[in-house]
Amino acid sequence: MLFSPAAIAFIAVAIVVLPVIQRPVVAAEILVLGIAAVAMNLLIGYTGMLSFGQAMFFGISAYITGILVTKAGVSAFVAIPVAVVATGVVAALVGAFCVRRSGLYFICITFAFNQMFYFIAYSWTSVTGGEDGLPGIARPAIIADPISFYVFTAAVFVAALAVLKKIVDSPTGRILQAIRDNPNRAAATGHDVGRYKLVAFVVAGAMGGLAGALLVNHTEFVTPEFMHWTRSGEIMFMVILGGMGTLVGPVLGAAMALGTVFALVVLFFRTGVIGVVEAGYERFRRQREKPANP
Repeated sequence: MLFSPAAIAFIAVAIVVLPVIQRPVVAAEILVLGIAAVAMNLLIGYTGMLSFGQAMFFGISAYITGILVTKAGVSAFVAIPVAVVATGVVAALVGAFCVRRSGLYFICITFAFNQMFYFIAYSWTSVTGGEDGLPGIARPAIIADPISFYVFTAAVFVAALAVLKKIVDSPTGRILQAIRDNPNRAAATGHDVGRYKLVAFVVAGAMGGLAGALLVNHTEFVTPEFMHWTRSGEIMFMVILGGMGTLVGPVLGAAMALGTVFALVVLFFRTGVIGVVEAGYERFRRQREKPANP
C-alpha cells in the first residue's frame, strides 16, 4: 500500500480542514508551496544536495504556462503539463553541469544558473514582459472560483505527494539516501552517483515546475520575482522548518510560513501563546498545591 490508512486519514482531514481555518485562496497557496517544498526536500532531505536553483524551475514553468495561456490561447489544463515537461528538460540540461560538483561548488553553480535565467526573464521584455511581467493569465472557467481551484490544487498535491512517496520508497530512493549519508561508500558499492543525483535533480526540477505552473494560475500573473534566488531561500526555509527528510514536514513548513499556525492560535487559543502557557502553569501549580489524600 502506498500510504498507510492513518496517513490517508491525516491527509484527507488536513485537506478538508485547511480551507476552513484559512481562506481558500491562502489554502491553495499553501498546497502549491507545499509541492515546491517537497520537491526541494527530495534534493536536500533525501539526496543531500543544497540547491539555490529551485526558483529557476519554479519561474521557468510559470513563464511557460503564462506565455502559452496569454499569447497562444492554450488552456491551462494543457499548458501546465507542457510546462512541467519543458522544465524537466531544462533541469536535465542544467543538472548535467551542476551534479558534477558538490558542496559549496554545487551551491554556487545552481545559484549562477538561477540568476542567469532571472536576468533573461527581466530583460527579454518582448516575451516575458520584463519587470512588469505577464498579467491576465486567466484560469479555465471550471476552476475560476477559489473553492474549485483549491479542489483542483488539492488533487494535484495528492498526486505529487504519491509520486514522491513512490520514489522515496523505491530502490532508487534508498540509493539516493545512501548517497546523502556517504557518497563515497555509495560509489564504492557500484552505484553511479552522478546519474542518481541527476535523476533527483530532474525530478525535483519538474516537480518545482509543477508548483510554479499552479502558482501562476493562482495569482493570474507572473513576474521575474517568481525565479529570484530568494524564492529558493523561502522554499528551503519551509523544508527546514517542517523537517528535512520527511514526507509531510515541508508541507507543514509551508503552512507555518504562510500563517496557518497563527490562524489556529486565534481560533483555539484566544489568549495567545503566553496565555496558554500561563494557564498551563496555573493548572500545574494548583495540582501541586492540592493536599495529598490521607
